[in-house]
Amino acid sequence: MRNVFRSSRAGLVAAALSAALATGCATTANPDDPLEGYNRAMFGFNEQVDKVVIKPAAQVYEAVLPHPVRTGVGNVLGNLGDPWVALNNLLQGKVAEGMGDLMRFALNSTWGLLGLLDVAGEAGLPKHDEDLGQTLGRWGVGEGAYIVLPFFGPRTVRDAVALPADFIANEPFSIDHVATRNTVLGTRVVHLRSTLLGADRTLEEAALDRYVFVRDFYLEQRRYKVSDGRQERVYEDFDEQSAAPPGGDVDTAAASAVGNLEHADIGASPATAGRRVARQSVQ
Repeated sequence: MRNVFRSSRAGLVAAALSAALATGCATTANPDDPLEGYNRAMFGFNEQVDKVVIKPAAQVYEAVLPHPVRTGVGNVLGNLGDPWVALNNLLQGKVAEGMGDLMRFALNSTWGLLGLLDVAGEAGLPKHDEDLGQTLGRWGVGEGAYIVLPFFGPRTVRDAVALPADFIANEPFSIDHVATRNTVLGTRVVHLRSTLLGADRTLEEAALDRYVFVRDFYLEQRRYKVSDGRQERVYEDFDEQSAAPPGGDVDTAAASAVGNLEHADIGASPATAGRRVARQSVQ
């Protein structure tokens, strides 16, 4: 049953990607987004699913559970993913970071009460955020076109191909009990959505093209993370090579940019606002 369940999840992602590539044949002026017609339709579908199901669940989750409890839930979920993060750091040649991730997992799984407490972070071991898409990018695999997957949201083709492995590997310990496994999956989705509630104000109140804003923001952050903080950014008046220290600082900066969405310039154009938010994350 477990193998069938996992195979079906991987098959769903692969089928969605194949369908997207088959239907998104129209080209646009944006070279990063040749599938814009399909992407906009899927973006609208995902927004409706979020509006009707996921966001209300996240709001209830945030209202019912106090902040310390939600922090503990996030710590447990993050701890479950640390072995996969470690493997990807090692595959990218970042041995020190990979060993640090393994030490995080060992400490938090024991002294941290199965990850409930982030004792490793208190001990100076930073939390990283690596996945197979970043590993492929590290070794020169091109990102491909921007694509919006059903339920999973924005990706590049490279990240979409890597998604089944990332999805399955974030559950390092197989759960045979179906109800328990589905509860863990549902909790992961709702908790992640709750962390993004603060960013809704910008997307809902700003006079922006929501689709373009999310696309530009996603692409810039992914490129920033794949390059470990070194990438060429296009500013309003000039080009500049930006850099940030590798490792935890990069992951922290990229993550904080999501929270900084609510501080974006509401009157700016979507592309400019997205770049300003990304710049705020490294300052």
